[in-house]
Amino acid sequence: MSSLGNRFNKWTGKNRFVVSRIFIHLAGDEVATLLGVLNNTSQEALESEGDLGVLGECLAIICEKILEMSIYWRSAANEGDVFWKEEEAGDYITELFTDSAQRYLSGPEFDSFTSDANTPLSLPMTSNVVVMIIVAFKGEAPELETNLADRLALEKGLKALINLNYQGVLEAIQIHFSPAQLGDELTNDQLLLNFSELVYL
Repeated sequence: MSSLGNRFNKWTGKNRFVVSRIFIHLAGDEVATLLGVLNNTSQEALESEGDLGVLGECLAIICEKILEMSIYWRSAANEGDVFWKEEEAGDYITELFTDSAQRYLSGPEFDSFTSDANTPLSLPMTSNVVVMIIVAFKGEAPELETNLADRLALEKGLKALINLNYQGVLEAIQIHFSPAQLGDELTNDQLLLNFSELVYL
C-alpha cells in the first residue's frame, strides 16, 4: 500500500489491520524445555475457549521465554500484510493458520517401545524447535513491519508483541510449534523441508 493510500485511509477514518507471522528456530541441547512452556500455554488457551485476554497472556509468556533463550536462536523469518478491511485480514489469517498447521510433526509411536519393566522409557529429545506466531492487530507496529531475520530486529519484534498485548490492540493470536510435544523430534532434514523460508541469524 502506498504512503498516499495510507494517508487517504487515515483521513477517511478506516481501521488499519496488520497481520503478521513470525518463525523462530531455536537449536541446542536445552531447547526441548521450551516445548513444556508451549504445551502448558496451549492447554490454558484451549481451556479458555479462545478468550483473547488469556491468549494474550500466553503469547507474552512465550515471547518472554523465547527472549530468555536467545543464545539458542539459529534462524528466523517473517511475513505479513496490511489490510483496510477486517474480512480480508481474516481471510489472510485463515490462510496462514492452515499453512502453519500443515507443518506439525506427528507424535511418537509409543507401541514401538519395548515394554520391559526393567528398562526405563526414554523419549528422543529434539535439538530443534520452531515456533510460529500469527497475530493481527489494529494500528501500526514498525518493529513487526520489517525484516526480522536479524537478532536485534527479532528481539525488538518479540518485545513489541508483548507490548501490543498490554495495549489491548491484538485482534487475533495463533501459536503453532514443531515438534508438537516432548518425545517428538524435528530433524535437520525435516527443518529444511518444512521451513525453507528460515534465514540464518
